[in-house]
Amino acid sequence: MINSQEIKIGTCIRMDGKIWTCIDFQHRKPGKGNTVMITKLKNVSDGRVLERTFQIGFKLEDVRVERRPYQYLYEDPTGCILMNQETFEQIPVNKEQITGVEFMKEGDVVEVVTDTSDGTILLAEMPVKTNLRVTHSEPGIKGDTATNATKPATLETGVEIRVPLFINEGDLIQVDTRDGSYLNRVKE
Repeated sequence: MINSQEIKIGTCIRMDGKIWTCIDFQHRKPGKGNTVMITKLKNVSDGRVLERTFQIGFKLEDVRVERRPYQYLYEDPTGCILMNQETFEQIPVNKEQITGVEFMKEGDVVEVVTDTSDGTILLAEMPVKTNLRVTHSEPGIKGDTATNATKPATLETGVEIRVPLFINEGDLIQVDTRDGSYLNRVKE
């Protein structure tokens, strides 16, 4: 059991028979009354997000988790096959359990979170930033640069994002895997 004030981003708790992970939290001290902890929790199994407020000192059942790096090998009907980099054991993980799966390419290292009590895989997370090559992009039109104009570009994983006009086919760019936004061009 943990107290509500001990919740931080990445903390996993068991609530209503389901496992939730904290994606955002905030201490709030109103003018009068007790301090409260406002949390944004994500359901590990179905990805639902809810906001829950706890009184300080409220007891919660915590879930002990283990985070390990796994390498993405390939995809088959059972899911994405990931390999433990220490034991070389291969496991299938559902695409729905991987955050940023649309930006994942062969050889990428993802962090897999497992429940230590029974060994079930809770979720897998791509790194926040990843480098991907642009495979298709229309050329930017000269004179359209007065504002922060963007154009669609297809990346090597097949996903389409918005990029600035100066990005061309073959460029290596850095992408935020949480929301799919363009960050910057990468020098090779």
